[in-house]
Amino acid sequence: MPEDSEKEDYSDRTISDESDEDNFMKFVNEDSHRCALLTADSISDPFFPRTTQILLEYQLGRWVPRLREPRDLYGVSSSGPLSPTRWPYQCEVIDEKVQHIDWTPSYLEPVYTPTGLEMEPLYPNSKEDTVVYLAEDAYKEPCFVYSRVGGNRTPLKQPVDNYDNTLTFEARFESGNLQKVVKVAEYEYQLTVRPDLFTNKHTQWYYFQVANTQAGIVYRFTIINFTKPASLYSRGMRPLFYSEKEAKAHNIGWQRIGDQIKYYRNNQGQEGCHYFSLTWTFQFPHNKDTCYFAHCYPYTYTNLQEYLSTISHDSVRSKFCKIRVLCHTIARNMVYVLTITTPLKSTDSRKRKAVILTARVHPGETNSSWIMKGFLDYILGDSSDAQLLRDTFIFKVVPMLNPDGVIVGNYRCSLAGRDLNRNYTSLLKESFPSVWYTRNMIRR
Repeated sequence: MPEDSEKEDYSDRTISDESDEDNFMKFVNEDSHRCALLTADSISDPFFPRTTQILLEYQLGRWVPRLREPRDLYGVSSSGPLSPTRWPYQCEVIDEKVQHIDWTPSYLEPVYTPTGLEMEPLYPNSKEDTVVYLAEDAYKEPCFVYSRVGGNRTPLKQPVDNYDNTLTFEARFESGNLQKVVKVAEYEYQLTVRPDLFTNKHTQWYYFQVANTQAGIVYRFTIINFTKPASLYSRGMRPLFYSEKEAKAHNIGWQRIGDQIKYYRNNQGQEGCHYFSLTWTFQFPHNKDTCYFAHCYPYTYTNLQEYLSTISHDSVRSKFCKIRVLCHTIARNMVYVLTITTPLKSTDSRKRKAVILTARVHPGETNSSWIMKGFLDYILGDSSDAQLLRDTFIFKVVPMLNPDGVIVGNYRCSLAGRDLNRNYTSLLKESFPSVWYTRNMIRR
């Protein structure tokens, strides 16, 4: 605040009657009368509040104050970059940005039909096995401490120096999840996924990169530490696969793949807690390809930010879709809220009912983000039905309730180590800000 403004606070003063307006007008010279617009701080008079948020318009012989339109908020600004993602300081993050093409296959997802001959690999611990990937065990704190942009960029030491025909693995990217990979045979790998951060459970989401591939070789992958007794993998679901060479050469994106798929209880367990394995075989389509496997179609926090940025840059959609920041997460990532409605005209006195939609309270349920994107594409479209809905209702949309969990590759929890879907009634605003502010918005 300027020094001369500390002597007296005029922040609550307003122009309320004719005599005050006449008094104020004495301080506006003739040149200002010919201007169409002034900001309140351009008038050097202690009577009027010094602020850039009040604009003065000269209309029909008098100055009319009004509030300035809200500026674009950082993260969806039309003039600046996207807000960088913040990670717990312990998380190792590679510099490379993982991107995938958008692709809608012309056929339904293929379902795997069991033959009854599928193997159930069991892997006893052996010192002869080779660890080919091991994420740094950096999560030693029992709870979240603080975050930084880019996390911890300490180089990851790979246990294998000479890769020869060994696959290489990576998951230190946004939404990635893979803890350990052991090579148990020439073309067979045992994988362990990481639990949700600051918990010891919720091992379901996986998303990792595989490189140094050989075409035509039958590889087997087995994830050994799932905890759910029942799974859609037992009902025909297949793992998702993405090939960078297929995407570049044939414009083919994510697709369901795999053979010899089996979900089964294994012999791993402690204190009465049993684990379950998912195993599948697969032949890579190209040599020396960079590929990805995932539980479901990834949709990252960066994907959301880029989508919101296209809306804010659209001269038509931005008129009836206002993007604001509802709150910040405990890692200081932004939780966005969209207000979608046809702007009210001065002659329209109707009250509109509100429709509230939220998505992605569980990070591993990426399908909710794709459903939300489909809804937004529709409600922001030019169809007559979409126009009628915007004319009739006010839509308040929170497209991603748990950005922190999405960024670090959790399946269910936030960085508080708790399931946000079980804390809508909690009064702990600092621990569960996104659901607290959403509930508060609904009450308003």
